[in-house]
Amino acid sequence: MPSIAVLGAGITGVTTAYSLHKRGYDVTVFDRQRYAAMETSFANGGQLSASNAEVWNQWSTVLKGIKWMLQNDAPLSVNPRPSWHKISWMAEFLANIPKYKNNTIETARLAVTARAGLSEMADRAGIDFDFTPAGILHFYKTEKDFAHARKVTELLAQGGLRRHELTAEETLAKEPTLRGDILGGFWTESDSTGDIHKFTVGLAGWLCKQGVQFEMGHAVDDVAVDTNGVTVQARDEQLFDAVVVSAGVASRSLAKKLGDRVNVYPVKGYSITVNLPDEVSQAAAPTVSLLDDKAKIVTSRLGRDRFRIAGTAEFNGENRDIRADRVKPLVDWCESHFPDVCTENVVPWAGLRPMMPNMMPRVGAGRHERVFYNTGHGHLGWTLSAATADIVASTVQSRFSTQNSVSIQQHTLKSA
Repeated sequence: MPSIAVLGAGITGVTTAYSLHKRGYDVTVFDRQRYAAMETSFANGGQLSASNAEVWNQWSTVLKGIKWMLQNDAPLSVNPRPSWHKISWMAEFLANIPKYKNNTIETARLAVTARAGLSEMADRAGIDFDFTPAGILHFYKTEKDFAHARKVTELLAQGGLRRHELTAEETLAKEPTLRGDILGGFWTESDSTGDIHKFTVGLAGWLCKQGVQFEMGHAVDDVAVDTNGVTVQARDEQLFDAVVVSAGVASRSLAKKLGDRVNVYPVKGYSITVNLPDEVSQAAAPTVSLLDDKAKIVTSRLGRDRFRIAGTAEFNGENRDIRADRVKPLVDWCESHFPDVCTENVVPWAGLRPMMPNMMPRVGAGRHERVFYNTGHGHLGWTLSAATADIVASTVQSRFSTQNSVSIQQHTLKSA
């Protein structure tokens, strides 16, 4: 079988490796980190959330971004320093506003499709990743936001997702520990949560036992493609029949080397993991996964003694600094909505989401017949990964099947 290099050992790279291995390919995964899932797949919000499939390409997002520009604790932060990458990305973001509805519907469809694939991977590899099918509860504090949510619900339904509107009383009944001035909510019973890091590490470990090679701890210094194959230069130089780029924010520079333009931009997201050391905190933390629409904050309960809170979007280039002024709103939110949860032991984290301007992942073939992409998932990499991994693996399979068919036909003609 052909040999395939997968660049990136985050959630998209490892699930891609699984889908290629399942089809019988000889797979090698490359990553600059010593272990899988050490960057954007390390400590995200934990939600497997088809209900969060709405893309951001709206004029309201632009207006909020301008309003929040000088507000350090705002959900959206934009460094005003210009760069060609940022300007080109934002121009394309604006150009995709007319596609808002179609892209939201398609993202929801992908998210629903991904569920079965993720379940298959977890079951087959026997992964314990603090999974819970507890559902996701969106809650709202203003009538304007609630009215917009009703419109989004109609789009999600077109993508195959059903969620139910709740009154304020019904919302608080779903999660009795929640405090605050709540107007109402939407309940998605079919959504779930889990620890992305545990899942990715578990799947990578299982794949390693099945014969998938992992070249870890060395950055990919160069990659090139020609008619003979794909050359990957990391610790040493290796030749492959094809390559799948799933390298997060590094995908843009790698794609350029391969003759493609993949305009991912690093959008930093923050999270805190609240350790729950005592029974009081464990009882006071929510068991249902939440999304506060106004604050743009999501939560997941990861087992008995961990509570993950994540949010914010920061446009600040490839900057991985963990800023105290961006972490503080997450802690404040916890103390406001769950006052009995102890926040003495809080672990902050920040990761760079690889976002395409249209908020859709780049999945499929590149210009060269040996090059493929599965990247640019933004804030939904965990949610979409199993579906896009299957798509790109099927594309690889189709491409090589076509090549084999052409080779057989040419051989037959020469023989004749």
